[in-house]
Amino acid sequence: VFVSPEDTNMNGGVVSYEDPDIERLRRAHLNDLENIPGFLIIALLYIMTDPGVMLACWLIRIYTLARFLHTVVYGIYVLPQPSRALCFTSGVLIEVYMIVIVIMAYHNY
Repeated sequence: VFVSPEDTNMNGGVVSYEDPDIERLRRAHLNDLENIPGFLIIALLYIMTDPGVMLACWLIRIYTLARFLHTVVYGIYVLPQPSRALCFTSGVLIEVYMIVIVIMAYHNY
């Protein structure tokens, strides 16, 4: 199944805009595009507050793992809820923690 007609010329196949597997992967990718850039900005602001190196590293690692697992259970190996919600929520909690630290660090400026 291909979304672009030019891809069918080389490999043969069918053009389909309604394939459920492709739509699921597309939604997972869009979810990543909505969440990861915001985290990168929040993480940069958090790092500018001069946090402990180990804590910052672990927060970024756990967020990365949570987003990776979210993408896998959403788009590749579909698992029932609450697996996706747990992955998403753990990432959001890390973002909220970082935002609170940034606000506390810069509230006097």
